[in-house]
Amino acid sequence: MKSFRRYCLGLALAPLLLAVPACQRPEEPPQPADLVPKEKMISLLADLHLLEARVESSRLSPDSARALYLTQQKNLLWKQEITDSAFQRSYRYYGIHGKDLNDIYGAVIDTLGQREAKLNPKKPAPKPGGKVK
Repeated sequence: MKSFRRYCLGLALAPLLLAVPACQRPEEPPQPADLVPKEKMISLLADLHLLEARVESSRLSPDSARALYLTQQKNLLWKQEITDSAFQRSYRYYGIHGKDLNDIYGAVIDTLGQREAKLNPKKPAPKPGGKVK
């Protein structure tokens, strides 16, 4: 009888013991030693999104477009003296800290908007009370 109770108790406690570690809060991941600073990350992500847009509009086959993108991505990282692994670790770190990544992408959007404004200057607005031709 005692062995049956132990058996039942073991069956009841086993799932509970397995579930307890899953309820614990995960540890805060440490900041990578080679973390890309936010300002550099903003510039790099803006360049990468422009690269992606150029490759998508190139009308290449998917395999060729991917190869071109990866080659150009490697060149961008090399120019900014960032390793691919440092970029991945930094992106992952900022992604875990959602507010940081949100701030970074807000700045990326602003940067891309400024670049677009430089490339496509708007026509000067007509003076108030003036005639529009």
